[in-house]
Amino acid sequence: MEFWGFKRNMGRMWCVLYLHDRPLSAGELGQALQLSTGAVSMTLGELTKWGVVKKAWMPGERREYFEPETGIWKMVSRVFRERELRQIHAAIESFEQVISALGRRRKTAGREEVDRLDFALGRVRGLLDLARIGERLLDAILAGKSIDASPLALFRKDDGA
Repeated sequence: MEFWGFKRNMGRMWCVLYLHDRPLSAGELGQALQLSTGAVSMTLGELTKWGVVKKAWMPGERREYFEPETGIWKMVSRVFRERELRQIHAAIESFEQVISALGRRRKTAGREEVDRLDFALGRVRGLLDLARIGERLLDAILAGKSIDASPLALFRKDDGA
């Protein structure tokens, strides 16, 4: 889970829940992980917010129990949707703003600066194209569609590959 950008204790807690054959209480989690009550509460709150842990009802018990989301794809796709795709959208928006600003600057620039601006515009447009390809690939993955990665070949020529 650290690979996906989650805090270490979030990963540890999810793993303990995932590897247990029954739901666990906050107290049991704190004991197993040697975490304070506050740390357990905060971590459970974050994991619940992400939908990777949910409350479980235990007959005859008044305490809250917790169990993991066991659908790995469900968890991964949520992270893709809520974090990776959001970052791609933010990048696209930033690249579009830079292209617009460079275009405005180009209108009043001298010849030497126009050459520099054209170079920068070409580079930023390349980044925008790559971000849009990433967006389409991620959308296809999340929709369960087949993926056409051939547009990425356009970027290989610049790598000397």
